[in-house]
Amino acid sequence: MEKGKIEWISIRPKPNEITILNEVEVSVDNGLDGDHYTKRNGKRQVTIIQQEHLKTISGFLNGKEILPQNTRRNIVASGVNLISFINKEIRIGNDVVLEVTGDCPPCNNMDAAFGEGGCAAMEGMGGITARVKQGGKINIGDDIVLND
Repeated sequence: MEKGKIEWISIRPKPNEITILNEVEVSVDNGLDGDHYTKRNGKRQVTIIQQEHLKTISGFLNGKEILPQNTRRNIVASGVNLISFINKEIRIGNDVVLEVTGDCPPCNNMDAAFGEGGCAAMEGMGGITARVKQGGKINIGDDIVLND
């Protein structure tokens, strides 16, 4: 079974404000506690990007440091192929279950965050979007696996 690890967590209380966390409460009704995106059953309640892709994106941008918060994603995970989870359910830690609803393509904000070419550098590596199916708590260091 493919198993990864949660490396980084953030919420965006407002669209252009990032708060980095060690843990976050997750609910079906509100997604990530404190995040501005609280649409019930929305397909984009949680966004996750692969840590390995941050290094690749950096290489496409001549070694520019890619900080997780600049990707505008909620979670960074390592050790798993996130795209392989599309249209499946994943479990994070002991309690949280997410339905992976699709990929999370980069937007023009990536040019602002990383400079010209930032959006193009992230193409195909923007991560995934997910809907909360079962709430709980996500902590840095939690496992991320396909839900059986």
